[in-house]
Amino acid sequence: MIKTATKDLSAGMVTAEPVYSKTGQLLFPANTILTSQQITYLEFYGVEFISIIPEKDINDTSLDTASPASEANRETYAQKVKKSRKFHEFKVDFNKKTNMLKDCYKQLIDKKEPLDPDALLDQVSSLYSNHLTSLSVFDMLHNMRQIDDTTYAHSINVAIISRMMGEWLDISGEELETLTLAGLLHDIGKCMIDPKVLNKSGPLTEEESKHVQEHPTLGLQILTDSQSAVDERIRSAVLMHHERCDGSGYPSGLKGNEISDFAKIIAIADVYDAMTSNRCHRKGLCPFDVIATFERKGFERYETKYLLPFLYHIIDTYIGNSVLLNDGSSGKVIMINRQFLSRPVVSTAAVTYLDLSKHPELYIQAII
Repeated sequence: MIKTATKDLSAGMVTAEPVYSKTGQLLFPANTILTSQQITYLEFYGVEFISIIPEKDINDTSLDTASPASEANRETYAQKVKKSRKFHEFKVDFNKKTNMLKDCYKQLIDKKEPLDPDALLDQVSSLYSNHLTSLSVFDMLHNMRQIDDTTYAHSINVAIISRMMGEWLDISGEELETLTLAGLLHDIGKCMIDPKVLNKSGPLTEEESKHVQEHPTLGLQILTDSQSAVDERIRSAVLMHHERCDGSGYPSGLKGNEISDFAKIIAIADVYDAMTSNRCHRKGLCPFDVIATFERKGFERYETKYLLPFLYHIIDTYIGNSVLLNDGSSGKVIMINRQFLSRPVVSTAAVTYLDLSKHPELYIQAII
């Protein structure tokens, strides 16, 4: 086990021992998969260090995961969306566009065809033009992830989310189209990464991690070798979408204004989609937990003028939605707390106005 400072904890880490408050109250048992909201709970109780299990030693069968009731509710919500005609149409269209993007990537890598930006955008435009509200699009994307979580599906998701962000930021016209295209192409370098490494179910070795971190540079090389007239904003987004404002990113450890604007926008969309998506080694996180993660560490790593509008709009899409709390109770989100976005006011059967910002022991576990 590893003794880790609470400020350095991240969602997904697993407790090696029971965690107690300074007064001896049991906060979490051993083998608990920590969420960002649980980490905030530890900070509230003044817990400075806890012991976690190294990734290589984690045994999935022993972990304290979500309750059966929460999983059932999550499935019920998914089934409700999947029964709709709009979802069926989106699914068919999405699968077609995923295969199309796969072919486009292959042609660029094999240098068989130059990139045709207008044709590529026309192919995917139906995915965001035929769905009128942000909530309906996010419902579609959430349920599509359970079906197909390839690099190509992820790239389409990031393109759609980036485009929404662009609209929220009042970006329009040619600039919005270029941002969308940058989202579509941001992960093309992953096609050059060993699939066994990309799809590995366990933690990566140091060498494997370095291999994966080559994909931004490889992506830029693919676009350069294709001899296509690719906009410089797209090239920089492909190369820099894993850079972070505090210098903690890769491949060059750039900071602040050294990172292009499109790369900063796509970085947020990329992380949100990755964290809420199912992966071969973990299930996707609840959107409220992802928002809590952004609240804890996001304003150091991401551009505030892009992150705040994104969080405000994302959280607004969940007003009126039913949610499951970690104590097993359910309720409805009725008001957003702008100071604590991941902790809204919820109406439950027992309490008409439950302000989660005043109850650190409670948090939203799932949207139902």
